[in-house]
Amino acid sequence: MIEAKMKIEDAIRKAGGRFKLTTLIQKRLQELNKGAPALVEMPGKPMIDIVLEEILTDKIALVTEQELKDQLLQG
Repeated sequence: MIEAKMKIEDAIRKAGGRFKLTTLIQKRLQELNKGAPALVEMPGKPMIDIVLEEILTDKIALVTEQELKDQLLQG
């Protein structure tokens, strides 16, 4: 239980807050449900666990429209 809570707190920090984490999880779950491949190997685990592991291992992140525009202008 404590380990799971620590993982969630780490995911909140990586996502930039609870609301951003919720949005990221929702968007990624939709992608997985539509057939996108998982970015981590976790056979038999629920999709929510897969998404959290993807976040914790920096495989996915939420990028806002403004951040994307800024990246495109810089690169």
